[in-house]
Amino acid sequence: MNTAESAVAAVNRFGLGAKPGELGEVHDGPGWLGAQISSGADGAQLFAALPSSLDYLKRESQYKLERREFKQADNPQRRALFGGDAMKSGVPNATVAAAETRKNDALPPEVRDIQAELRDDVFAEAAARFRLAATTSTPFMERLVYFWSNHFAVSLDKGPARLFAAPMEREAIRPHVNGRFADMLLAVETHPAMLRYLDNVQSIGPDSFVGERVSARLAQKGDDNKGKAGGLNENLGREILELHTLGVNGGYTQADVTELSRAITGWSTPVPRDFDPDARGGMGRFRPRAFYYNQQIATLPPTSAFVFRANAHEPGARKVMGRTYAEGGFEQGKAILLDLARHPATAKHISLKLARHFVSDDPPQSLVDRMTRSYLEHDTDLAAVYRTLVMSPEAWGEGARKFKTPQDFLISSLRAGQIDVGDNPKPLLGLLNTLGEPMFTPRSPAGFPDIASNWIDADALWKRVQAAEALSQRVALTNIQPLDLAQGVLGPHLDSETATAIKRAESMQVAVATLFASPAFQWRV
Repeated sequence: MNTAESAVAAVNRFGLGAKPGELGEVHDGPGWLGAQISSGADGAQLFAALPSSLDYLKRESQYKLERREFKQADNPQRRALFGGDAMKSGVPNATVAAAETRKNDALPPEVRDIQAELRDDVFAEAAARFRLAATTSTPFMERLVYFWSNHFAVSLDKGPARLFAAPMEREAIRPHVNGRFADMLLAVETHPAMLRYLDNVQSIGPDSFVGERVSARLAQKGDDNKGKAGGLNENLGREILELHTLGVNGGYTQADVTELSRAITGWSTPVPRDFDPDARGGMGRFRPRAFYYNQQIATLPPTSAFVFRANAHEPGARKVMGRTYAEGGFEQGKAILLDLARHPATAKHISLKLARHFVSDDPPQSLVDRMTRSYLEHDTDLAAVYRTLVMSPEAWGEGARKFKTPQDFLISSLRAGQIDVGDNPKPLLGLLNTLGEPMFTPRSPAGFPDIASNWIDADALWKRVQAAEALSQRVALTNIQPLDLAQGVLGPHLDSETATAIKRAESMQVAVATLFASPAFQWRV
């Protein structure tokens, strides 16, 4: 591969797509990528003003507490909204929905203000993410952030996780993107987004203090179904093994899923009562935090978005993947994650996914093997794996090409057209929805697919043409010739048919739409 082709591959396949003039600045593709590996991801200043996960938990708790107080108040307005016949079973769904809307509209102003602020914050998160993608000077690192965010997928259609998907990317993935995978893994699995999305906040050890209390209560009611008494939830344990570490063929068994799930019982987040001074003091309407901890009243508000609830943790030793872990509270689950991160199956699973994302849908096995060795030899250090990837000849071969996902297509268009994202991301979010890859909404813990066959069909391509027309209307470039723009974005991959169509376009807008919709623009080559 010559220097020009190497630059294009570095910027368009490893990066997020060329900005005008960017290809001319890259004289050594692997060297340009290596410098970014050393520097890490940027964007800290852009995200600094956004709330932390703990901030979101506090405001969400405030909303729930104030809404509950309003619902419990003894007044005619409350009874009309929350206790009337309209909400009884048998009422048509449309009637119930209308009643719910009236309930929200009639909530006190302070409650509705919190609702509005939380909605605005979700859009502010998206706007900041788009702005950074459109302007970053470390696009390889930014693409890696998106890769890991999709690897550890959290979907906004799960209500309890909705506020926390974007913060998880900022707080658990971005700081570790060129660090050790073991550290990223622990940060993700203890983040509110993952704990809520995969229901670990509800997981209780059957033989824990809380589990035995639940069993006793059920026994008093004559319920002998002990299987549900403890409330053990295996969702997170299963996905840690199947998706996050070893992979579906990584050699684990159902017994490993159950044992890991028991080891991470008690991994949770603060709940509204934790932020309520009356409840913390044991004098309020709610159970004191002692019920969840060690029979000791906590009088200070939470200082972390992660909570280990010792009284919900399943006691005893655990055996996962042939290794026994002594009882040790939070440290037991942490030790298991560290060993899973270092497992050869995890090294292979992650290396294959990285090679597939950056090189081709069916990457060379020699490349995957080399990356796997690097991962294991450097104790899960991702920077070493990235360097092995970008310095391998297979990463620059003729068969190295990837079809752009909808997010790839949108972001590369923003960069090529120097489109000002501004503070309103709704049009861009709408485009992603239409194109089939709504932001943070894969609707599956497996994330969005990463091979071309999932994104290429007649309807999807037609929607890209329509999206290209919409994006072309926002292009800020006025002092550049359309053909120069196409050459600056595609380099030697600008084909004669696309060049001719651009030259014949009757306006800059039509020319840009032609570029964005062209077959050459749809590929990361």
